[in-house]
Amino acid sequence: MLRTLDFLLALGGLVAGSPILLLLYLAGLFDTGSPIFRQVRVGRDQKPFTLVKFRTMAVNTASVASHLSSSRSITPFGHFLRRTKLDELPQLWNVLKGEMSLVGPRPGLFNQNELTSARQAEGVYAVRPGITGLAQVNEIDMSTPKLLARTDAAMIRTMSVGNYFKYILMTVSGKGSGDRVPG
Repeated sequence: MLRTLDFLLALGGLVAGSPILLLLYLAGLFDTGSPIFRQVRVGRDQKPFTLVKFRTMAVNTASVASHLSSSRSITPFGHFLRRTKLDELPQLWNVLKGEMSLVGPRPGLFNQNELTSARQAEGVYAVRPGITGLAQVNEIDMSTPKLLARTDAAMIRTMSVGNYFKYILMTVSGKGSGDRVPG
């Protein structure tokens, strides 16, 4: 049931949001010259997939978790995208393809060994990663891997259609601030 909701909402979001996606893409061309960011992430059953987002950092920024990056790497337009969470919109394509869900654990990087181990122990990789979830709306990010894994596991255990929409509405209404980037 949730996969069907994911597919329909992602398709609707991509179709209805296409003018906004196009404008953000064009603005990103002026900001970095390369508006789409692609990064291999850990997916369901720990299989790799390529996550797509709007680029918020300079093109030459190291591929590390946000909490390990410098805030100086974030472009002015990138600050706007992160603050409004519009940088996440291209992930609707990942949802449409079945690599992600709208709601689920945020996909980590393969070099985040502590997070990967904690998530393995909690059984988090049994589900598709998501754009948002319980951890995100409570401002728990990858800088606290064990807490994040426990929170992800709690979300998975209590997932329902009601919670699915609750996390989406909380995210859209501005709850949570995304991954921290040090100053």
